[in-house]
Amino acid sequence: MSILAFCGSLRRLSMNAALLRATARLAPPGQRVDIFAGLPALPLFNPDLEADLPRPVRTMHSAVAACDALLIASPEYAHGVSGVLKNALDWLVSFEGFIDKRVAIFNASPRSTHADTSLREILTTMSANIVAGACLALPLRGLNLTEQQMFESQHAAAIRQALLTLAPQDARS
Repeated sequence: MSILAFCGSLRRLSMNAALLRATARLAPPGQRVDIFAGLPALPLFNPDLEADLPRPVRTMHSAVAACDALLIASPEYAHGVSGVLKNALDWLVSFEGFIDKRVAIFNASPRSTHADTSLREILTTMSANIVAGACLALPLRGLNLTEQQMFESQHAAAIRQALLTLAPQDARS
């Protein structure tokens, strides 16, 4: 099973990016988590460009079409999703390959409820299949954990279980 991960933060030392890297390392046998590095290259969403999509958008569309599921981790900015993540999602709104895609949301701070609620609303509107049992809210904010520390943390088992739950039922048999 192929899982494509989106990080809604561009910060070099992003806690969400570290969480996704640790998650990739924790993937159970038969699963692969690839972190999509192309979000910073996406132009600002412009419907006028949809007739001839820019190369970074085509790259993202191909990656989304090829994966079995998406995993999104993003900080909360001003009570909402980050601009970089919202821009990526805007480019996916009319993309057929996104419809009914299985999605898990990882929230590195359970206090970031506004962004989580907003992201769920956006994804639902876009016809994503949010797999509730695969979504996690982990109390990582303020701990300054490294990727290695997250990999070795008490949360590793919950992360592995979320990835197993994200797999379609027929893939778990």
